[in-house]
Amino acid sequence: MKKTGILNSRLEYGIARLGHTQRVVICDAGMPLPFDADVIDLALVPGVPSFSQVLEAVASELQVESYFIASETEDVNPVIRKEIDRLLPGLPCQVVDHEELKKITMQSQLFIRTGECTSYANVILVCGVTF
Repeated sequence: MKKTGILNSRLEYGIARLGHTQRVVICDAGMPLPFDADVIDLALVPGVPSFSQVLEAVASELQVESYFIASETEDVNPVIRKEIDRLLPGLPCQVVDHEELKKITMQSQLFIRTGECTSYANVILVCGVTF
């Protein structure tokens, strides 16, 4: 049995097969997702797991080179914006409107749905390399 890090085998596998510049969406429970997408649905009940818990776990195992967020996040959900800044310090961020963010998600390789039930708790992570 694995002792540390992500224990969810599907999530661990999803992260392990990503390569440079591929994208991962970590989203709230309400984000529309493509029907044919690779979705790892972690949502259990409203709020569990939270967006921040999932982002923290994923960021600890995934090399991230940049990310996208919706411009609305800063005004509507400043708590989530602060969490993103805390968990992805110093990384380049592209801020786009929410409709554009939803379009960009369609180019992503992996979707991770959380139980978060607050508005605009979504981020698209762009994978980096460790060398």
